[in-house]
Amino acid sequence: MAEFQEFDQALIQGYIENLGVSVVERMLELYIQQSAIYLHEIEQAIKTESQDDWQERCHKMKGAAASVGLMNIHAFMADIEKSTLPWVEKEQLIERVSGLNSQAIGSFKEWLAVIS
Repeated sequence: MAEFQEFDQALIQGYIENLGVSVVERMLELYIQQSAIYLHEIEQAIKTESQDDWQERCHKMKGAAASVGLMNIHAFMADIEKSTLPWVEKEQLIERVSGLNSQAIGSFKEWLAVIS
């Protein structure tokens, strides 16, 4: 079985080589801030039951995750962004995304601490 990686280490290593660790750390901090906003906006889309807002916000978070190499978040958002599941099930999806996001961010920070 292949080892599962929460983030694209090769992509991040390339960023570090080209931009430096401090820039990558700042990129991660910006992602953390932005993902909190996106998660809040997705929750609002659930409350208003707006499929258009759901898709738009999920799509934005998917792109943000890809830009910092968070492969598991990107893949999960790609899976759910066009979901037409009932809203109560979408609430459960976002709870899962939030947990996965926190875990991925933690792993990314640990990895950065080790290599820097």
